[in-house]
Amino acid sequence: MSADRQPSTRTFASAEDLHAAVGSTLGTSDWLEVDQHRIELFGEATGDRQWIHVDPERAKDGPYGTTIAHGFLTLSLVVPLTSGLLRLDGARMKLNYGLDRVRFLTPVTAGSRVRATAKLLAVQEIEAGLRAKLHTTIELEGSHRPACIAETLILIVSDTAR
Repeated sequence: MSADRQPSTRTFASAEDLHAAVGSTLGTSDWLEVDQHRIELFGEATGDRQWIHVDPERAKDGPYGTTIAHGFLTLSLVVPLTSGLLRLDGARMKLNYGLDRVRFLTPVTAGSRVRATAKLLAVQEIEAGLRAKLHTTIELEGSHRPACIAETLILIVSDTAR
């Protein structure tokens, strides 16, 4: 798959169509650069200013030769990377519902690019609409191991939900 490939949105006409897609891959996002500025902003927002993330000079002598993204920064990129991969006609909104499992496998060094692939694992009808479980893999460009894998939960709120 080309690094310049544009992501496509899988649109489902109904909840039944979404149920039928369980087990299938929804798609792969475009690449996103994780630059030092993004890492520093995340450190400021969360109060995690550990040198391995925010001190490029000191990090030159560290284990990776440069700074690395916070694990939770990498995880938070699930939202912009996967939000456009799934659309359900008649849905009012999609919300993050939670996580069932997360593993950080490879550090994301400053200046690296990541993208996400999402596979639909399950769909459950609930009062507010639908809860979808995705197996999300955050790939790291040039690495044979992913940066992160996570089971992410999305609440898809229908127009008819209370």
